[in-house]
Amino acid sequence: MRPPTEDVVSNESMPSQTEVVVVGGGIIGVSTALFLAMAGVPVVLCEKGEIAGEQSSRNWGWVRRMGRDPRELPLIVEAMNIWENISQTLGEDVGFRRTGILYACENAQDEASREGWLKAAGPYALDSKMIGAQQLAGLMPGASKIWRSGLYTPSDGRAEPQKAAPAIARAAQRHGAVILQQCAVRGIERTGGQISSVVTERGPIACKTVVLAGGVWSTLFCRSLGIRLPQLGVRASVLRTSPVEGPPGAAWCAEFAYRKRLDGGYTIANGSENRSEITPDSFRFFMDFLPLLKMEVRHIELRFGRPFFEQWRQWRPWKLDEISPFERRRTIDPDPVDGTLDRAYRDLTRVFPQFAQARIEQRWGGLIDATPDTVPVISTVDQVPGLIVGTGFSGHGFGIGPGAGRLLADLAMARQPIVDPTPFRYSRFTDGTPIAPFGGL
Repeated sequence: MRPPTEDVVSNESMPSQTEVVVVGGGIIGVSTALFLAMAGVPVVLCEKGEIAGEQSSRNWGWVRRMGRDPRELPLIVEAMNIWENISQTLGEDVGFRRTGILYACENAQDEASREGWLKAAGPYALDSKMIGAQQLAGLMPGASKIWRSGLYTPSDGRAEPQKAAPAIARAAQRHGAVILQQCAVRGIERTGGQISSVVTERGPIACKTVVLAGGVWSTLFCRSLGIRLPQLGVRASVLRTSPVEGPPGAAWCAEFAYRKRLDGGYTIANGSENRSEITPDSFRFFMDFLPLLKMEVRHIELRFGRPFFEQWRQWRPWKLDEISPFERRRTIDPDPVDGTLDRAYRDLTRVFPQFAQARIEQRWGGLIDATPDTVPVISTVDQVPGLIVGTGFSGHGFGIGPGAGRLLADLAMARQPIVDPTPFRYSRFTDGTPIAPFGGL
């Protein structure tokens, strides 16, 4: 069952035309709509389900620069600047706090990995630093375990996923954006090779530009346009607790990860275990993902089951005047992997005995959109003039979301981008660029 999100009231009517249509109502899509609307650009956002119904409400809520791929660092720095002033921008509190994030090191190998990131980050490391066991213990009061050391970033923080994307959507509406929920985009129509409209389940909307921010659905949408977008879904499991006195901020270690919530409870997960369902895309993109699989083989559990056949059925072509796969399944709501969560919570309680007093309020699963190099696509697509894709955030989308939305808006308006978008170009998958994930963590 999905975590509860704040309400967004859809606009009553759908315009027949606009400048930009944003497909997808996660944090990437709503941030794009907000920055377009703030710039005075007519924009309509279409979401097949509800705002933040999928991964944007199911993530850990971390807003971090530490540990990111160096190619993402310029963008996350800009995103952090947006987060810093987000309460003023939105007119409401979405829980952003700079409470610090910590990665605990078990051994010399962990230490070397974290130090490798510090070196690769260069000037973008800012206040990130290695700390010793004594200082680490001070950041994890009540812990019965002593770690060797840790990588710590005081300026990293947290926000509330169930609040953030809905609040951004409401702010976009106040600036003139039209938000349409339960309104799937079936496809795109082109005139002279250029986008001329999108076709929704309610009818067409004439437009010049489409921003696709569909998360794991983006690959299917692109395939309908003849575009090969290598991306796979990774199932992650999370739980939240009732309020309890525990360590501040957020931390990751081999057995568990935690994040203090605005309501006094905690978001808990196992950062070392994720499940990847074997689907037709697993075979289609096998060679693309092989380097990442070799790197992460210890942390990914491969399973074959129902998702294979669900995706197989989705791949059947559809016409724009008939029900699409986006309407047949409006929200992906995978079950959490209870064994993974049970182990994480048991290990957490062993280290922090006070968590035995807390109640587990809810468990949920989510599907992370992952690329072969774990770097997102934020890019125009030459094959379809007018199409801009923002997807493949590989578990980093929540924190970087406002920055990615700003960059997508810049691309849609053909104005000077907030950062150089070259590392995020779609063409890296087609122009022979070696595709490899960063190996510094």
